Amino acid sequence: MRSAYFKEHYSALVVLTDSTAVKAWVAVLMLSLVAAPFVLGNFALSHLTIILFTVVGVLGLTVLTGFAGLISLGHVGFLMLGAYAYAIGVTRLSLPPELALILSAMVPALFGLLVGVPSLRLHGLYLAITTLAFSHIVSALILAGGKFTGAGRGITVPRPSMLGFDLSSDRSFYWFCLFISTLAVLVTLNLRRSSFGRALVALRDNDIAARTMGVNLVRYKLLAFLVSAALTGIAGALMGIYMSIVSVESFPFLLSIEALAVIIVGGLGSVLGAVLGAVFIVTLPEVFSALVNQLGGRLQDVMTSSAHEVKSVLYGLAIIGFLRFDPRGLRGIWHDIRQAWVYWPLRY
Repeated sequence: MRSAYFKEHYSALVVLTDSTAVKAWVAVLMLSLVAAPFVLGNFALSHLTIILFTVVGVLGLTVLTGFAGLISLGHVGFLMLGAYAYAIGVTRLSLPPELALILSAMVPALFGLLVGVPSLRLHGLYLAITTLAFSHIVSALILAGGKFTGAGRGITVPRPSMLGFDLSSDRSFYWFCLFISTLAVLVTLNLRRSSFGRALVALRDNDIAARTMGVNLVRYKLLAFLVSAALTGIAGALMGIYMSIVSVESFPFLLSIEALAVIIVGGLGSVLGAVLGAVFIVTLPEVFSALVNQLGGRLQDVMTSSAHEVKSVLYGLAIIGFLRFDPRGLRGIWHDIRQAWVYWPLRY
């Protein structure tokens, strides 16, 4: 006999969900996303595509910062490495796009191990500064790479054909991003409920207690950087394919701040929060721009000439607002709404 949220078997503790309603809503969501290109216009479809590969990159940061508690301000470096690994693999090494995509995960993963070594002794702000320095080193190396990396001119990336599917159209590329993001969500969810995920959470909550319980801190910190960098590298490859060109200017430091804003606004350490945060943060500048266009005047000129600075301000306000009024993020707000709906009118 089942009673509220009590679990009767161990399998119920590790299952992704045992709720029929959740399974039904997920099925409806997936069907809606698959059918979206048939009903959305070009702008909306492009916006949704950006959200999808943003989710992949943010899930990488969720593994590192949300699960393991290791702060990174240089995740844009892994994003850049993934994009350039794919572009160089396709254009310079003449690799099939499938192998180049795998390369876009492997190269950042190897660099993730190198960056993870300082994390064995550094914590908090010191680790964040180390990762920030790493992203600047990556930018400098790419700019000094000459013709091989394209230096400041970048590398043109054509839309590929993968596994027999032509991704040249926006619709087909959207479906490919949907497939990759869905796969990334499933991998991260299963990673979180595995022994590896539980070890990362233990490391985050109290590394001394985790080591006392037998958690190998060196191994799991390095693995956290490896997995995080691999996911972020794939997102970088998708971003490069979307933009059709890979250059250093396409990966500003603002992307690292955007990723941090996503996991804070969505809810730190939550896969659902990463998805909700990505939708919120990617959509926020578009909504603000639409409001400014309605008002017109001086604000519209500022939005046109200083879009980069306006985004920085919006992300900062979003982070401050959620940390001040609801540190749980959108996931916490959604949890309250769901609880109020389920138990209404006996909730309060």
